[in-house]
Amino acid sequence: MTKRLSLKLLASASALAITAMGLLGSATVHAQQKLKWAHVYETSEPYHKWSVWAAEEIKKRSNGKFDIQVFPASTLGKETDINQGLTLGTVDMIISGTSFAARTYPRLGIAYYPFIFRDGDHLIAYSKSAVFQDMVNEFRAKTGIQITAYTYYGARHTSAQKTFTNCEGVKGLKIRVPDVPAYTATWQACNANPTPIAFAEVYLALQNGTVDAQENPLTTIEAKKFYEVQKAIMLTGHIVDGLTTQVAPHLWNRLSEAERKLFLDVTREAADKSTADIKKREAELVAEFKKKGLQVVEVDRKSFQDTVLKNKPLESLGFTRADFDKIQAAK
Repeated sequence: MTKRLSLKLLASASALAITAMGLLGSATVHAQQKLKWAHVYETSEPYHKWSVWAAEEIKKRSNGKFDIQVFPASTLGKETDINQGLTLGTVDMIISGTSFAARTYPRLGIAYYPFIFRDGDHLIAYSKSAVFQDMVNEFRAKTGIQITAYTYYGARHTSAQKTFTNCEGVKGLKIRVPDVPAYTATWQACNANPTPIAFAEVYLALQNGTVDAQENPLTTIEAKKFYEVQKAIMLTGHIVDGLTTQVAPHLWNRLSEAERKLFLDVTREAADKSTADIKKREAELVAEFKKKGLQVVEVDRKSFQDTVLKNKPLESLGFTRADFDKIQAAK
């Protein structure tokens, strides 16, 4: 009797242990959330490097709860696709320019108004300002998407076959620009001839003389080798570009307050590190382009800004003087 009872107890204990292990295993699987973080930049660029760092850091600080895989170089689609993916639920996080968010919430587009930012430091100050936080809150209220961080992408400068130093000097210049009102504004205001051409075709268009000039950050001019088919770079800095890190509604809404703070803290740290890398490379490139034989020219930026304000006023692009003034005051 005693032996039989002992065997029954042993069998019961084993069954309980197996059940407990099964429950523990399923709880662990359930607790870990696999997330997709998408962007369109190359693996060699700081945006990817520091996104991977952030993904690992979030996993570490959450004790493995969030397992984030970063998908670079348009792996999950072009920029339009991944922006749509936030609302469709096909991606959980993205890095993207605010011009895409501005299609849904136009107020964010003011960041692309020419000469609104003095430099990269001014853009970062804006990203920490009350006016930007107000936009973030309104954007989330409208879309459910949470912007967690802002990264400096670079100041857009102009390469051309001939030099110029002010707004008057670009009259008639045939320059390739993205087909977006904020990008064409400077050139239209100064009576140049802005010409939309697909980005993949810019090098050939410069090479065969379809256009005489183009505008992009120095890092892009380097990466796409535009310096090979241009003679000069003018430091116009007409648009200071930035990228935002965004979290999808289906993820943000289920995070606890502590988890939200974790995502905010880590993505902002990553943005700061990426911004530092971009600023360092920009500074190095001025000297490197000069070594390659290009002329690098400082311009009268105020001549451009005054002309833009006169010929392409804020209101004509749907923006307000109140937001402009608050951004100018950001320090």
